[in-house]
Amino acid sequence: MKTKKTGITTFISIFFILLFCYAAISKIMDFEKFQIQMTESPLLSAFAGFLPYIIVISEFIIAGLLCYRITQNAGLLASFILMLFFTRYIAHMLLTSENLPCSCGGILEKMTWTEHLYFNIGCAVLAILALVYNKKYNRPADGDSNHS
Repeated sequence: MKTKKTGITTFISIFFILLFCYAAISKIMDFEKFQIQMTESPLLSAFAGFLPYIIVISEFIIAGLLCYRITQNAGLLASFILMLFFTRYIAHMLLTSENLPCSCGGILEKMTWTEHLYFNIGCAVLAILALVYNKKYNRPADGDSNHS
């Protein structure tokens, strides 16, 4: 059973690595557009000077954390938190704004806001699943603890 859970966790980690690298690179490729779209957001315009940098750097750091077994839990937790922030932002925008500027990159900006909301919720669920499986996998079995 550990092998199956480890495989699922690895698959989810690779999914997030690809997702965050793709999203960050897409934003970098048209960084000026990304910044402008952020200034058009009523919720984020006050932070548009530095937030685009924070988002891109965070996406790369999280992808890096997911690459190593020792930092995988931290990467999965950070993935979950980032997806919660993105999901909360999208939900807030859907509920309060008529002008919905998308500051996503690449194929993600082709999604409707509602589709993006569901996608982000799904990603958050995947991160939780991987965290649960990884935590169980990393927990020592009965009698395995090293008490000196």
